[in-house]
Amino acid sequence: MLEKDKHITQSFLASVETHKGILYKICRLYQEGEEDRQDLFQEIVLQLWKAHESFRGDSQFSSWMYRVALNTAIVYLRKQRRYGQHVVQAPYPERGEDVAPLQDSQEKLILFQKAIHQLSKAEKAVIFLYMEGHSGKDMADILGLSPANVRVRLNRVKDKLQSIIKNMGYELR
Repeated sequence: MLEKDKHITQSFLASVETHKGILYKICRLYQEGEEDRQDLFQEIVLQLWKAHESFRGDSQFSSWMYRVALNTAIVYLRKQRRYGQHVVQAPYPERGEDVAPLQDSQEKLILFQKAIHQLSKAEKAVIFLYMEGHSGKDMADILGLSPANVRVRLNRVKDKLQSIIKNMGYELR
């Protein structure tokens, strides 16, 4: 291997290592099973490697990586569904008359994750970036949308999550 190629490879691996938490979160968001998450992680890293030469530095590496990883996760999920590998979601209880408030933070987290799995791929991407603390401008850059469109989509996703959770018979406080 040439010294230049070796440096490029090491630089790429260091960047992936630095931001691997982002990749793991995306994998958890789009896949429920551990084995499926590992497969998706490998696919994301492969796609990042294939595309890393196209990174021009117009944005932060992490923003570019988010975009590639989210797009890869969406395509990967589409392929799974096309080939009959449907992600099984746990059934939820019918909405009761009473809405039960959740007190335990672990219960809230589990419920929230179940609600997120009911969102579309695009909605998951919006809420994920929001939860990661990205600004509207960063989200717009990553998703290829206008900042106004990001705000609208984010508000709709928040409302939808509230509705999903309420339909599951719970209320987050």
